[in-house]
Amino acid sequence: MYPGNIKFEDIVIGMTASYSQTITDYDVKNFAGLSGDHNPVHVDDEYAKNSRFKNRIAHGLISGSFFSALFGTRLPGPGCVYVSQSFQFKKPVYLGDTVKAIVEVIGIDEKKRRVNFRTICKVGHRTVIDGQAELYVP
Repeated sequence: MYPGNIKFEDIVIGMTASYSQTITDYDVKNFAGLSGDHNPVHVDDEYAKNSRFKNRIAHGLISGSFFSALFGTRLPGPGCVYVSQSFQFKKPVYLGDTVKAIVEVIGIDEKKRRVNFRTICKVGHRTVIDGQAELYVP
């Protein structure tokens, strides 16, 4: 794991950083308010009980947003800017789950000053999100 403010020249393939957070009812309701996504599978206990998930699930992009936190504060750190991000949502995240977001450098384009990352979120040993990101690093 690396602290933020890593110079572009010091980034190497294989570098990783991670961040963990437990998802709460407060997080889900605030995200619903911020995003406008009030899908009842996220915010309504009774509705969610009758869904295929049997309980409320967190918005997938709550977990996905942890990548942004990692990029902007840890690897590479302040000043980097997203170019792209892909997500494959593999499993649901339930309220009370602790999500661990992990980013790993998988490619570097020195000419364009861009870095490619594998982006994974896990709950325990289960992968809940798998994807890739590309960032511009000034």
